[in-house]
Amino acid sequence: MIIVNAGYEILDNLNGTAILRKIERIARVCYKSEAAIGEGTAEGLIKSLIKRGHEAMLEHYSFSVKFIVDRGVSHEIVRHRIASFAQESTRYCNYGKTGEIACIHPLFFEDNTPEFDNWCEAMMAAEQTYLDMIRAGKSPQEARCVLPNSLKTEIVMTANLREWRHFFKLRAVGVTGAPHPQMAEVAVPLLKELKECIPVIFDDLSVEG
Repeated sequence: MIIVNAGYEILDNLNGTAILRKIERIARVCYKSEAAIGEGTAEGLIKSLIKRGHEAMLEHYSFSVKFIVDRGVSHEIVRHRIASFAQESTRYCNYGKTGEIACIHPLFFEDNTPEFDNWCEAMMAAEQTYLDMIRAGKSPQEARCVLPNSLKTEIVMTANLREWRHFFKLRAVGVTGAPHPQMAEVAVPLLKELKECIPVIFDDLSVEG
C-alpha cells in the first residue's frame, strides 16, 4: 500500500489582469459603458458587481483544477453541479497491475499512534482482499466493492468563476457549517493561491490560518 498526501494542481495559466479585463469588457455590454474602460477600471467594476450580487458576469471565465484526494472527499466535489468533472475510474483502473492501492494520508491520525496503525491495518486488509479478487479473475468493477473511502483518486473540476466562488464558500469558508477537514485541506490553500493569482474575485472570502 502507498500512502500519499492530498493535494491539487491548477491546470491553467491564470493571468489575473487579463481575466478581469475580459469580465469588464463583457459586463460593460450590459450598460453600454465600454467607453469607460481604462487603466484599473476592471477592479472597481468587478468589486461592484460582486457587492451587488451581479455574479452572472463571472460565468464568462472558467478554469480547471486537478485534486488528489480520497474517494470520500471526491463525493463532495462532484456535488457542485454547475461544473464538469473527469475522475479516475475504479471501474476501469486495475490496481492489480501494480500490486497495490494508494490511500490518502488521514490528517485525523498522527503517524505511529494506535489510531493510525489501526487505519493502516484496515487499508492493507482491503488491499489484500481486492488483489485476491483480481487474481481470482474478478473484473476491477467487481473487485472495487471492497475498496475503502481512503482510496486515492484524481479528479479534475472545471468551473466558471461564479461556481468556484460557491465551491469555496462551502468547502473552504464554511458558510453552511464547518467544511470537512480533508476537504478544507485542499480547498483552503487553493483559495489562498487563487487570491494571489486573480485579484478581486475571491477577496471577500476569508479563511483562518
